[in-house]
Amino acid sequence: MSNRGAQTREKLVETALRLFRDDGFQSTTMRRIASEAGVSLGNAYYYFASKDELVLELYLVVQRAHRDQALPLLREGGSLAENLRMVLHSGLDVMTPYHGFGGAFLQSALPTTSKSSPFSAESADARAMAIDLMREALTASHQRTPSSLENQLPTLLWLTYMGVTLHWVTDSSPGQRRTRTLVDGLAPVVAKAVKLARLPVARSLVGDVATLIAKATAREEETVR
Repeated sequence: MSNRGAQTREKLVETALRLFRDDGFQSTTMRRIASEAGVSLGNAYYYFASKDELVLELYLVVQRAHRDQALPLLREGGSLAENLRMVLHSGLDVMTPYHGFGGAFLQSALPTTSKSSPFSAESADARAMAIDLMREALTASHQRTPSSLENQLPTLLWLTYMGVTLHWVTDSSPGQRRTRTLVDGLAPVVAKAVKLARLPVARSLVGDVATLIAKATAREEETVR
């Protein structure tokens, strides 16, 4: 892609995200995005076939910002509860400007066939970045991960983050205070669960969880192919 093409694409993304944030997802049309970006509608469709594709760009923008904000705050040798709490709160901080169109976005992303789904093949890059951030949080923490869950735990933590995000989207409390309270309570519970998973009595359950995540991942990879 030429420099001019890259600049046009970046301008479209910047304009779309601003309109999504300020006016909502449903009220923002491709025609308006093109108009405010100063490009023709045909040119806009050349770079992005639909608003769904621009939502995929939002994933990447948010995840890059989340990673940039969270990584410097990870405390080497800190507790998993502390680092996980920080990662979850920083994710909410980055998403906060987009809360207004969360409901409309959720309707678009929920269908399993939607490219906007965080579980879709098209979302693979953003999903990989999010899972890798969870891996960084685990690595920084002093708490040891059960060997049987070492590969799957970052994905499991990302799924926990997805649950927090779903709660945040539907949270109408001022500043999404209920979701912040959820994060404060959830992080130590998850850390305790990981610690308990190292006990012999939990090995069977941990093995079941690891197998379940592995099967789910395998099905996803087969779908992508």
